[in-house]
Amino acid sequence: MTNLQWTEIVVFSLLFLLVTVMGFAAARWKAGATLDHLDEWGLGGRKFGSWITWFLVGGDLYTAYTFVAVPALMFGAGAMGFFALPYTVILYPIVFLPLLRMWSVSRVHGYVTPADYVRGRYGSSALAFLVAITGIVATMPYIALQLVGLEAVLRTMGFNGSGLLGHAPLFLAFVILALYTYQSGLRAPALIAFVKDTLIYIVILAAVFYLPAKLGGWGAIFDGARAKFDATPSPADGMLLGEHNQLQYATLALGSALALFLYPHALTGILASKGRNVIKRNMVALPAYSLLLGMLALLGYMAISTGVKPIVNQATGRPDSNTTVTVLFEQQFPDWFTGFAFAAIGIGALVPAAIMSIAAANLWTRNIYKEYLRKDATPAQEAKQAKLASLVVKFGAVAFIVFVDPQFSIDLQLIGGVMILQTLPAVAISLYTRWFHLWGLIAGWVAGMAWGFVMLYEIPNPAAGKEHFGGSAIKLEQLSLLGWTPFEGVRTQIYVGFVALLANLVVAVLVTLVLRRTGTANGLDRTSPSDYHADEGDARLKPVGVH
Repeated sequence: MTNLQWTEIVVFSLLFLLVTVMGFAAARWKAGATLDHLDEWGLGGRKFGSWITWFLVGGDLYTAYTFVAVPALMFGAGAMGFFALPYTVILYPIVFLPLLRMWSVSRVHGYVTPADYVRGRYGSSALAFLVAITGIVATMPYIALQLVGLEAVLRTMGFNGSGLLGHAPLFLAFVILALYTYQSGLRAPALIAFVKDTLIYIVILAAVFYLPAKLGGWGAIFDGARAKFDATPSPADGMLLGEHNQLQYATLALGSALALFLYPHALTGILASKGRNVIKRNMVALPAYSLLLGMLALLGYMAISTGVKPIVNQATGRPDSNTTVTVLFEQQFPDWFTGFAFAAIGIGALVPAAIMSIAAANLWTRNIYKEYLRKDATPAQEAKQAKLASLVVKFGAVAFIVFVDPQFSIDLQLIGGVMILQTLPAVAISLYTRWFHLWGLIAGWVAGMAWGFVMLYEIPNPAAGKEHFGGSAIKLEQLSLLGWTPFEGVRTQIYVGFVALLANLVVAVLVTLVLRRTGTANGLDRTSPSDYHADEGDARLKPVGVH
């Protein structure tokens, strides 16, 4: 650890201390009768209103890694990095109605996780287990990526050691996070999200107004970015999409939009809201974050204009592209404001990491521990198990960052996105129809997972010296089905998750048709059509905190 930036560290620490106090105090905020119930600890009492839900869901979806990775991708690849904007624009109209139905049926039956819902919809513990384990495995690298964002901040402030001592600030931050999440549950990130989002909006708005004026205007910024990409011509980057990556851009944006609210942490924020009207208002208001994201992405081009050089990670010996934005702020703003910005990004890591760990813990507790290990678990025992599981998840993510190359966690996130998409038929489509047979859904999940992993395995990344799992896009000419290559010679790329989902759906349809013709039983549906329309105040809603 050399060249510590003390002004930045002091400002960062003071704001971090503020949210720590808020995290512990949150246990008494909107408190129910007890926190020894998943409704209270894991879903905040299911009574968050419009403002709280807006900050909570926004703080959950727009993470620290988003704030460092999207500009870094723009810095390195140009136009391809802008996929994040259309993806979040089309996201909310797509999920508007399914989320309303998921909230209603979950409140009627007391479901805490998407796997709970699948268990009730199909009466199948096997299908619910697949949904649960997919959610947990896909969420783990997502938590690790929050640490990547936090470490980018710490590295820029001078904490850039290569051993365990170099990770000491990260350990401290996550010990504190673990403690107040253990005590306060979902109320902690919900309360802290107010601070996080306020800081982020101030920082980004200041940056997009101040930096262009300082750097000669947007024309000069775009000219600088164009000059960089023109100097190193490549089909993989540029100010405009090339002929081979336009399909990749479109399918990546659509696939990401379909996947986002399948993640258990995204649904956790929705299930914690108190009514359907809250969700409707949020689906209308959440695109405000997309405006913020568009502004944020352009910081990557600003970094090009200022000649930013990413900091070398002392642990790996390679430049850390995630420090692009943090170095830009350090170079262009006074130390006190840089510390303020770093606190926004750092706190932006804690909020989603807390929600993700709670969501993963809920899945473990309800759909594995209670289903297979202790069927007679009381609500208090469930809550205790979830609290312990949330600790394991957090420190598992920390260990992953410390002992494994952080770049590998980024690659795992690509795999996680492909994985979580395979739950779309069982979770999202089933909200509207039960036409699919449960064994068709299981067969589709297996097919989508298998082909997705095969395709991901075949993708190299020469720049990183990797022969496998080097990205999330594959050339159409590489698609092969039992030796048949229908797109031979076509070099256009496509998002792997989209192809795997199509395979999933095709197999699910074919198996369902066969099983329907043979009259095979399709499980027991414990829900009724009216359950999907229940709203706040409806007598059918299961009381909160009741076993």
